[in-house]
Amino acid sequence: MADKKVFVVFGATGNQGGSVINSVLSDPAAANEFRIRGITRDPSKPNAQALTARGVECVTGDINDKGSLKKALTGAHSVYAVTNYWEKMDDKLEVQQGKNIADVCKEVGVQHLIWSGLVNVTKLTSGKFPNVYHFDSKADIEAYIRSIGVPSSTFMPGFYMSNLDTMFNPSPQPPHAYTFAMPMPPSTPIPFFDAAGDTGKFVKAMLMKKDQVMGKNVLAATDYYAAADVPKTFEQVKKEAGKGAQFMTIDKDTYKGFLTGAGMPEFAAQELYENMAFMNEFGYYGKQSLDWSLSLLDEEPTTLAEFIAKAPKWKDLK
Repeated sequence: MADKKVFVVFGATGNQGGSVINSVLSDPAAANEFRIRGITRDPSKPNAQALTARGVECVTGDINDKGSLKKALTGAHSVYAVTNYWEKMDDKLEVQQGKNIADVCKEVGVQHLIWSGLVNVTKLTSGKFPNVYHFDSKADIEAYIRSIGVPSSTFMPGFYMSNLDTMFNPSPQPPHAYTFAMPMPPSTPIPFFDAAGDTGKFVKAMLMKKDQVMGKNVLAATDYYAAADVPKTFEQVKKEAGKGAQFMTIDKDTYKGFLTGAGMPEFAAQELYENMAFMNEFGYYGKQSLDWSLSLLDEEPTTLAEFIAKAPKWKDLK
């Protein structure tokens, strides 16, 4: 145990971190080379205790406190780090948290920081969409990590399939067909990604293929699906419930109205509108191919049809 390299996983009990831990523990080669130290807010909670029972060393780590991070990261060979903009909806705070992680990784000599990042939408769109804070903040952190010389690669998750839990629902109008209503054309390419199921597949590949990915971005998505493929695939998988499922292009004000009506602040509604709107013209990943990233995997990523079939919200539908 002592001679294994330490792999620190932030957000150990969350969707991304939990997926990473599952993938490493279930792969004999990875589990033989690395032991996992999971960062969690409270190691005494049941989710953390369950990880401890599987051999994960669960420790506390406060991303707002470099002293706390130093304790958590000392001795680490590799680190998977993720921050959560939506917790406080404060991009400056998120950037500082990312910088804290980067600074401590450099201080303790981490050999591979796998950062969970996203593209800089303001730069990609030449300022046309300047308010997608949760993308730009992560891109700013990636730039900082590289500027201070931390050996790193960037895991870039695609559009969460789990977003469909809230975005794809029966229409309130008869015949109440399932409707995907978005501020984009039906042909918009969306790189769908099963975060809970597939984060670990990509991150484990990055962990084990350090020399291949160092300094590069790995685009974590199964495929580019057209927006209109969502209802089409749903109808194919759920033949009864999905009958007549449709895609609908809606305007900016209608989309934002749905969000603010559900209690979202105006600035966040604008942010999400721009998040959806930039994809058609500029591409979620700047229109980059997924081929190289997918070639790193030794497990097949989850297809949209497979996700729809297993999603708890729809599993009982015919």
